Amino acid sequence: MTVMMMMMMMMTMMMMMMLIVVVVLVLVMPLESKRTAFCPDKFSISHDSMESYDQNSKNGLQKNDAVVETAEEPTEPTEADITGLCQDVFSKMATYLTGELTATSEDYKLLENMNKLTSLKYLEMKDIAVNTSRNLKDLNQKHAALQPYLDQITLIEEQVASLQQAAYKLDAYSKKLEAKYKKLERR
Repeated sequence: MTVMMMMMMMMTMMMMMMLIVVVVLVLVMPLESKRTAFCPDKFSISHDSMESYDQNSKNGLQKNDAVVETAEEPTEPTEADITGLCQDVFSKMATYLTGELTATSEDYKLLENMNKLTSLKYLEMKDIAVNTSRNLKDLNQKHAALQPYLDQITLIEEQVASLQQAAYKLDAYSKKLEAKYKKLERR
């Protein structure tokens, strides 16, 4: 919805720009033709006139004599020329605006595709997180089920350690007794 609104705003702005261009063309074209009618740079000495000057100098004209060409009186453009120019401006402006809008539309399509891909990635990550959470709950339940057995193993391990200590003490005591017995036997 917002993309369409933005495109409509851009179209309106471009149409206003085209209208301004047309108004400027209509107002400036007559001024431009009147200004060029009195333009002094229309009088110039061309290369051709210099060659004709060289020819005339052979005929008796001196190099210091000035040769001036006269310019033609500019005419105002016809209504057909103005119409053609306006149509040309409108067609070029339409091509430009079409290009701009196409580029903007393509940018929005690219953003839309990127958003879709990003949302798919987030959905995949969500699925992974849900599976990981489920597996963690399963492991916690299995650990809780195994906890009594783990407690028994820990208890048995403690009892084995105490039995081992008792065995070491008994072995040490039996070695002492054996040493005393051997001592008594020798006497």
